[in-house]
Amino acid sequence: MRLLVTGAAGFIGSAFTRMVAREHPGWQVLAYDKLSYAGNLKGIGPLVDSGAISFIKGDIADSAAVASVFDSFHPDAVVNFAAESHVDRSIDDSMAFMHSNVLGVSIMLDVLRRTCPSCRFLQVSTDEVYGDLPLDEGEPFTEEAPLHPSSPYSASKAAADLITLSHARTYGTDVVVSRCTNNYGPGQHPEKLIPKTVMNALSDRPVPLYGDGLNVRDWIHVDDHCRALLAILQHGLTGEVYNVSADCPLSNRDLVYRIIASLGCEPSLVQPVRDRPGHDRRYAIDSSKLRSGLKWEPQVPFDIGLADTLRWYRDNPDYWPQEAR
Repeated sequence: MRLLVTGAAGFIGSAFTRMVAREHPGWQVLAYDKLSYAGNLKGIGPLVDSGAISFIKGDIADSAAVASVFDSFHPDAVVNFAAESHVDRSIDDSMAFMHSNVLGVSIMLDVLRRTCPSCRFLQVSTDEVYGDLPLDEGEPFTEEAPLHPSSPYSASKAAADLITLSHARTYGTDVVVSRCTNNYGPGQHPEKLIPKTVMNALSDRPVPLYGDGLNVRDWIHVDDHCRALLAILQHGLTGEVYNVSADCPLSNRDLVYRIIASLGCEPSLVQPVRDRPGHDRRYAIDSSKLRSGLKWEPQVPFDIGLADTLRWYRDNPDYWPQEAR
């Protein structure tokens, strides 16, 4: 397998790349990332230094650069993690999200179709494309649910999903789409909820909590997500969508106070702040298609995964942004 991983220096992309190198050492892996604020070579640096994988810095929305990679590497498969993914940033400035998440995916698929027509393309997406559900009612979304994104971020991911699936229908391209719930684990970007809560609490800084804090998210350990992606990459059906969920719903409020208690910090650090515009109330997706069809199950219990994650952030202060140290 000659595997191209785009966005390989991001949180989930680097975890996936490490898993591939560990479990499939015979695969030839090329990591591609533009190293924006969300990319960090520390996650895959040892693999690059040892020669286990190769790395090229580049933007998926740069058609010449993408064409050069495809022409020289000739991948058998592409897993696309490259995306702007921070909702608050999309509310402040949506154009960067359209550039990477929509234009970038379109360029990669067009280049793939011209240069590697038999190559498989896995688009890594999000449950946020379905929109939200009321707190106390509504069945989890299946893969057949209509898309109803709420933010510029989720709208750009929904557009990328539809573009990807259109290439299967129009050109016969071997594409597959995954949609996952909220990830957590060591090495996540400091702006995300869990690392931000940990770093602020351990620095005796206010821990912000949007609105009433009752918004519900479904949490999955990044390694469980990566195992699902490997299953989809190898065994998923062309033109299909697979939801990925560990069925671990928690309100933001419950999660933040659980973290505060685990760290032995004062609950008074939690400070309600003005709610995010268009803030989705509850996410819930049905992953039975993945579980029954591809025989995948999550392996990391949330309590154990969260404890390991909190320990990692506590033990790695060099990872924290300067203002939180």
